[in-house]
Amino acid sequence: MDSRSKTLREKVIFVAEHGQRGHLPSAMSLIEILRVLYDEVFTFDEDDPWNVTRDRLILSKGHGCIALYVLLQDMGFFELKELENFCKFEGKLGGHPEYHVLPGIESSTGSLGHGAAFGVGHAYSARLLGKDFQVWVVMGDGEMNEGSVWESLMAASHHGLTNLNFIIDANGKQASGDSSAIWNLGNLKNKIESFGIKSYECDGHDVIALENVFKQMISDRQPSCLIARTTKGKGILKLEEEASWHHKSAISSDEVAMLRENL
Repeated sequence: MDSRSKTLREKVIFVAEHGQRGHLPSAMSLIEILRVLYDEVFTFDEDDPWNVTRDRLILSKGHGCIALYVLLQDMGFFELKELENFCKFEGKLGGHPEYHVLPGIESSTGSLGHGAAFGVGHAYSARLLGKDFQVWVVMGDGEMNEGSVWESLMAASHHGLTNLNFIIDANGKQASGDSSAIWNLGNLKNKIESFGIKSYECDGHDVIALENVFKQMISDRQPSCLIARTTKGKGILKLEEEASWHHKSAISSDEVAMLRENL
């Protein structure tokens, strides 16, 4: 883990400290995926964040939103103070993303299975508008249990949405256990390709590999999907190993100190 990834994870802990709650492991597995998208791939203007030519990110696994919040703040979309108000009455950042509350939040998500369809709509709108922006939909591997995801993949293929890119944060776990034990999807790459979507796989924490695949997905000019193999809770062993950390509705100061010490 390099210094940038560690700094972003420190910000995730900072958010949890102030909100005293959150889906920390689900955020930690996303850090490198979102970091590379914003650092190396996206077209956006933090001074004109709703410009119609911007690339779109839809975080379908909305419970991992703390990772999105820290990236948006880090890229200058809003002030650090807003992170301190996470899940507070006066704050704008909730436990799941809410559309248009702050720049960079493209869809209200968290009810799993919706983001892929949102992505299809955004990507098709580019065709209607005569624009060429890219749409990226980040899902969890547990989310692939939802039938609406597969309908969206078929729609993307049928309409030839060459600007639509799916990313699966494949950390192998869900709230109640291992993804393969809850709903075994078999060879996920082959299954996605059978729906007419070009598929890739890589280490979801390898920033060089991620950058290379993302740029290849754009240049291939066809609907595509990356299966990013990640570790839930990446960077803190307790988050990686203890399922009880999937969501915490109360995080103590001692637990915050433990997280910082073990990062």
